[in-house]
Amino acid sequence: MNRRTINRRDFIKKIGLSTTAIILSSQFSCSKNKRPNILFIFSDDHAYQAISAYGGRLANVAPTPNIDRLAKEGMLFTKCCVTNSICAPSRATILTGKYGHLNGVIDNRDIFDGSQRTFPKLLQKAGYQTVIIGKWHLKSKPTGFDYWDVLPGQGYYYNPDFLTSLGKNREHGYVTDIITDKALDWLKDIRDKSKPFMLMLQHKAPHREWKPGPKHLKKYEDIFIPEPENLFDNYNGRGTAAKKQDMTIKKTMRLKEDLKVWGAEKGQDWERTFSRMDDKQLQEWNSAYNPRNEKFQKANLKGKDLIRWKYQRYLKDYLRCIASIDENVGRVLDYLNKTGLSRNTVVIYTSDQGFYLGEHGWFDKRFMYEESFRTPLIIRWPGRIKPDSISRELVSNLDFAQTFLDITGVSQPSDMQGVSLKPLMEGRILNNWRRSLYYHYYAFPDWHSVRRHEGVATKRYKLIHFYDLDEWEFYDLEIDPHEMQNKYDNPEYASIVDDLKKELLRLRKLYKVPENKPLSEIKE
Repeated sequence: MNRRTINRRDFIKKIGLSTTAIILSSQFSCSKNKRPNILFIFSDDHAYQAISAYGGRLANVAPTPNIDRLAKEGMLFTKCCVTNSICAPSRATILTGKYGHLNGVIDNRDIFDGSQRTFPKLLQKAGYQTVIIGKWHLKSKPTGFDYWDVLPGQGYYYNPDFLTSLGKNREHGYVTDIITDKALDWLKDIRDKSKPFMLMLQHKAPHREWKPGPKHLKKYEDIFIPEPENLFDNYNGRGTAAKKQDMTIKKTMRLKEDLKVWGAEKGQDWERTFSRMDDKQLQEWNSAYNPRNEKFQKANLKGKDLIRWKYQRYLKDYLRCIASIDENVGRVLDYLNKTGLSRNTVVIYTSDQGFYLGEHGWFDKRFMYEESFRTPLIIRWPGRIKPDSISRELVSNLDFAQTFLDITGVSQPSDMQGVSLKPLMEGRILNNWRRSLYYHYYAFPDWHSVRRHEGVATKRYKLIHFYDLDEWEFYDLEIDPHEMQNKYDNPEYASIVDDLKKELLRLRKLYKVPENKPLSEIKE
């Protein structure tokens, strides 16, 4: 806890290029690089509902102007989905272009095998500088990167530790600012300017427990955050899985750790984060939260009033974390514009999956329902993507690796399972684009008690099989966008359900999905 803070500039000198090399490399103009640079900005648990470019109930109260800049100058994908809505599997799929059953990461307990082929390794061989800064969350050390500076595990919001090839060091400040600082330092002082780069800038925020930074502690103070229509969902019309999960704001969300209402007994969880703060940081925190907590405790809320209060506290903290991300996205975009790098840099903004912001009364992710199945995806590529354009095609995080390879002119391995998004980015209409997506969630028993399931989704319909329960759910998203009524047994949809079952079998074969093991054989 008392490791000395290493000055960032001194640390760069220890692990970066020499001053002479920096001066020589600066003689090369980035404009000579015909191959584009790639800046991949990746957040953790950032719901598309919390990006104002996507519209919705939060767009007016919590705008994200800098992320919206990317949408105005590039392409917004309205139907980007994930293969498995949980952190580590999503990251492994992005690196490998393969489903978790093939890359070895199906839940957060698995350790990523860094010896396998990844798109950063292929870009390295093609002459790209590959860099990852921020959240890694794959347990093994990063491979395939010329430079890495990552959070150990989940990382901390305040005064976090970072791991590099030289070991661990502690930085002073707020994690979203620090990750951005490190990325800008690399762009300014470390990179070889004669080579194109792939920079993966990966934020911790807005992951649970949603701790805002000092600049945003009082943001949204007197603003009412609109509630979702189904905040008080009773799960009638759904099956066992929806009824038996453990991710409700009502029951699961903790007053102390999640909502920052600490009593006299603070305990280990309080020490884990707040003991890392310096006196100034803790004073600023207390000045924001103590008056709110005193007011809450005096109110002695019960029932729905308590749920509503918890929702407001949760959403405001979550959105405060987003405000910091958006601000830092703006810092990076401004630097790219100032230096001229923006002309030849593809910028991607996305998240590892979606998240529930009170829909169905939930937080977290994991289910194949829309709020966690869908993830934001916005891409800007000057001269190639038409500004303010929208793609409504079915795309997936499975596609990212091949997209990066395609736009850099690197061959796509035949065993990767996605499809390059480059044609869509260039505005081409493809009659043979995919008509469905396959999903598989494995992590049960685990946090939040979401049962294992797989499914198939088209633009309009979704079929989910909770195979341990042998329960099926079917939704028509056109008439039931919030997925409130399971229509699996409705005879009007019988032929569509049959077709989707056939499609599910086809996708299982296409993606080489092994037979589902019984629950009794799950590893402990």
